[in-house]
Amino acid sequence: MELTTESVVALSKAIAIFGTGLATAWGEKVIGAAAIGAMVENESLFGKALILTVLPETIVIFGLVVALMM
Repeated sequence: MELTTESVVALSKAIAIFGTGLATAWGEKVIGAAAIGAMVENESLFGKALILTVLPETIVIFGLVVALMM
């Protein structure tokens, strides 16, 4: 099986998106569990918990930018 330049670039793009998606999912899982635990004790932390839960989404945006630049 011979790898062409196009296939290597496509594989690199897939790895960039997959890696950032996996990291984002793991980050949101950890932050979401901690946020729910904090909101059980103090309901006024909802706004901060929501912002912290959304922050890992920037990782996927960076991965998308890298994939589009390839």
